[in-house]
Amino acid sequence: MSARRQQLLALGIAAAGIALPFAIPDFRAQIAMLWALVIMAQTWDITGGQTGYNSFGNILFFGVGMYASVVVQRDTGLDYYAALALGMATGAAIAATLAVLLGSMILRMRGHYFAIATLGLGIAAGEIAGGWDYLGAGSGLSPPLFPAPPQTANLFFAYLYFALAALTFAALAALYRTRFGLALNAIRDNEDKAEAMGLRTGLYKITAWTIAAFVLGLTGGAMGNMLGFVDPRDTAFAGATFGVWMVLMAILGGKGTLWGPVLGATVFHITQELLWTHLLGWQRVALGLIIVGIVVFFPQGILGWARTRWPARHEQREQGSGRA
Repeated sequence: MSARRQQLLALGIAAAGIALPFAIPDFRAQIAMLWALVIMAQTWDITGGQTGYNSFGNILFFGVGMYASVVVQRDTGLDYYAALALGMATGAAIAATLAVLLGSMILRMRGHYFAIATLGLGIAAGEIAGGWDYLGAGSGLSPPLFPAPPQTANLFFAYLYFALAALTFAALAALYRTRFGLALNAIRDNEDKAEAMGLRTGLYKITAWTIAAFVLGLTGGAMGNMLGFVDPRDTAFAGATFGVWMVLMAILGGKGTLWGPVLGATVFHITQELLWTHLLGWQRVALGLIIVGIVVFFPQGILGWARTRWPARHEQREQGSGRA
C-alpha cells in the first residue's frame, strides 16, 4: 500500500475512532472491545507474523495485566483513575518481566516445539490464579466500580483503547522500518542464515516478545475494569476465547503485515457480533466453522489473498514503501 493511501486510511480510522462513540452511543462497549481486539492482534503479530514464532501463550501476559491492575486498585486505596493507571503500568511491567524470563528459555525452541511449549502457559496461569486466595481463587475478583454511569464508562474505555491501539500501531509502524524490524523478518525467513550473518537472534526474539507482553499487560489491565469482573479461566487467562482470537485475527487479515491485524480484528469482531445477534445459541458453532474456513481457504489472510489476486497492483503500491 502506498504511503499516501496509508496516511489517508489512518486519518479515516482516526476520525472514525473519535466520532463513532457519539454517532452510535448504544454500541460504545462493542467499539471499546473492537479496539482492544485490534491491539491483541497487533501484539501477537510481532512474534507470530514478523518473527515467525507462533505463540499460543500470549494470553498469559493479558491475564497478568488484568489481575495486577485489579489487585493494585484493591490494595492501594487511590483515586479510581490514579489506581487504574498505576495498575495498568504495574501489569505491563510484570508481563514484560515474565516475557524476558520465560523467553530466555522457551524461545530457544523453534517451530511446533515453541508453539506447544507456549500452549500450556495460559492454562498453568489460570490454574495458579484459580487456587490462590490472594487473587480471589476460583471466585475471581471484582474491580472498583467506575465513578460514573455505565454509558460514561463505556465512552471512557472506548477512547482509552482507541488511544492505546493508535499508539501501538504508530510505534510498530516505526519499529518495523528500522533495523530491528528487518532483523525480525530475517529470523522469520531463515534464522540459521540470520545467525550466520552475526545477528543476535535470541536477543531480538526476546525483545519482540517483551514488547508484545508489555502492550498486552496494559490491555489486560483495563479489560478487567471494562468487563466488571476478573475470572481466572473465563476472562483473564481465557485461552479458548481471547487466546485463540488474537491468533485468528492476525491470520485472517494477513500476518506479517502492518494493516493485516487491524483488518482481521475488524472483520472478526463485526462477524462475531452479527453471529451473537442472529444465531444466538449456535454462534460458537458458526464461529468454529468460520475458523476452519479461514485456515482452509485464506491461509495467507485477506491481504495475502489480495496480493495473489492482483499481484501487479500490489507490487506498484509497495514499491519503495514496504509491506502494507
